[in-house]
Amino acid sequence: MTEIKAKFDPELRKSIKNKSQVAIIPIGSIEQHGPHLPISTDSDIVTEVSKKIAEKNGFQLLPTITYGVSFEHAPFFNLSIRESTLRSVVSDLCVSLLENKIKTVFIINGHHGNLKPLKNIDIKLKKLTKNKLKVFSFSYWHFTEREFDHAGFVETSLMLAISKNIKMKKAEKGLITDGMSKQEIKKLGKLANESFPKVTKNGIWGDPTKATKKDGHEILAEIVKNLGKKCQTCLTGHSS
Repeated sequence: MTEIKAKFDPELRKSIKNKSQVAIIPIGSIEQHGPHLPISTDSDIVTEVSKKIAEKNGFQLLPTITYGVSFEHAPFFNLSIRESTLRSVVSDLCVSLLENKIKTVFIINGHHGNLKPLKNIDIKLKKLTKNKLKVFSFSYWHFTEREFDHAGFVETSLMLAISKNIKMKKAEKGLITDGMSKQEIKKLGKLANESFPKVTKNGIWGDPTKATKKDGHEILAEIVKNLGKKCQTCLTGHSS
């Protein structure tokens, strides 16, 4: 069992004393994902990715921080916290882990809007703890070769692989960037960071209509494999 919330104090302290422990903090969001995916999508996916990596490597899995920075999705539904709030919560958790003798932490992010508050958090925590704590921050979608989306083919396929709470009959195409230049897509991305609905209209970036459970399992396996390797490289100092 890797979920730290289910463990008992005496055994947990004993395991930390006998062996150096590594913790994972997954961070998601609560926000619209079109008419076919639940608002918990980002949190659901990052939880599953983190759970598989924790199980494979024997890491301690912390409960997912399910709220993120999603103001850009208004007036579509979102439950958001300020950038400073997210940064403070993550920093406090990392320091608390250090006080409990856990000196290595992987932050696995599942929402694009969390990138800014998490930027350089490893450097800040290293300085704050006087080099006693090692923190590595990654966004899981950087570990698949597929072009990522929002409630499009990739996210919908992943959700089909891990959840039954999907309404595929309501899936519809959103913003399609095929044929656009990288410069055009980058410009749209900047606008989406300010107002996602202005760019996508229906809150979807991509085409979820052809998503499948099979594709979801393949994408999930790719992410877990690649991100897992990256974590091991961080721990050992060399690639496997």
